[in-house]
Amino acid sequence: MSNATLTGSRGAVAALLARILPAVRTILWFVATIALTFLGLLAITFVIGRVVPIDPVLAVVGDRAPKEVYDAVRQQMGLDDPLPIQFARYVGDVLQGDLGKAVMTSNPVIEDLARVFPATFEMATLGIIIGVVIGVPLGVWAAARQGSVIDQIIRVIGLAGYAIPAFWLGLVGLVLFYAKLQWVGGPGRIDIFLDGLVTPHTGLLLVDSLIDGDMDSFRSAFAHIILPATILGFFALAYIARMTRSFMLEQLGQEFITTARVKGAPEWVVIWRHAFRPIRVQLITVIGLSYAGLLEGSVMIETVFSWPGIGNYLTNALLNADMNAVLGATLVIGAVFICINKLSDALYLLLDPRARA
Repeated sequence: MSNATLTGSRGAVAALLARILPAVRTILWFVATIALTFLGLLAITFVIGRVVPIDPVLAVVGDRAPKEVYDAVRQQMGLDDPLPIQFARYVGDVLQGDLGKAVMTSNPVIEDLARVFPATFEMATLGIIIGVVIGVPLGVWAAARQGSVIDQIIRVIGLAGYAIPAFWLGLVGLVLFYAKLQWVGGPGRIDIFLDGLVTPHTGLLLVDSLIDGDMDSFRSAFAHIILPATILGFFALAYIARMTRSFMLEQLGQEFITTARVKGAPEWVVIWRHAFRPIRVQLITVIGLSYAGLLEGSVMIETVFSWPGIGNYLTNALLNADMNAVLGATLVIGAVFICINKLSDALYLLLDPRARA
């Protein structure tokens, strides 16, 4: 092999490494931040389990158990060990998928969460779709018509989303749309006579009923989910519309927007192509936080609608002093926040060339 060929090969390898190494460093940093954040989440849940004035031993043996039974169970649970050892054991158990056993159901907490989380995920996903599909155009419309009656109405809707309690809106919705008008289904995920007929392929009742081709179950499930999902979507809509309006007003005041209008560009092109495109990255954060908030903050809605999701599960666990279930649900909710935030960071790279640079 000639020196020129060898030099060219080395140059090609060096160029390839120069392109690959930044991507490898980014991936490693991405993984490291997720791991450190998750470790911090584990530390927080561990501390919560130790500072909450609930004795996990009493939750297992009851308050009438003899002292020797209490001491034996406490030692069996490892609560006599030093806190660093307890935390290390806790981290090891979580990494193996062991979140303990729930006192309420006598099932492993991980199995309970796998059963209830799809219900919350399904309702929150439909809610965020409603919030984005309606909220983003409303925010753009309000900004484009700043100061008009339409703008004032949309701003009032946004304020209502902050002011109206979720449980009150849920109760009013049930009384009006279920009891009076009978437009929607009542509490629960599906009619009682159809419960258990759908094979749980994914845990998402709408999807599973379509997979089975059971349209009766699909219509029943949709009738039950549409009202709580719409209420969740209203709260997401209010936040998304308000933030979209704020972002758009900032863009519409820029010089390049005035230049586009002077050049005779149609108004819809000015709004959607020139003003809206730069705010997409900002909206990713807003939508991601809204989605995580719906997954985490649906406790009241699930309680009102008897929705068998993670929020209802967490409430019952708190009422029954079931700390394994409480910590497991808290850990899952925190992990969802982490995943959604990191997914938002990944989407930045796709939509913003400056982030890739």
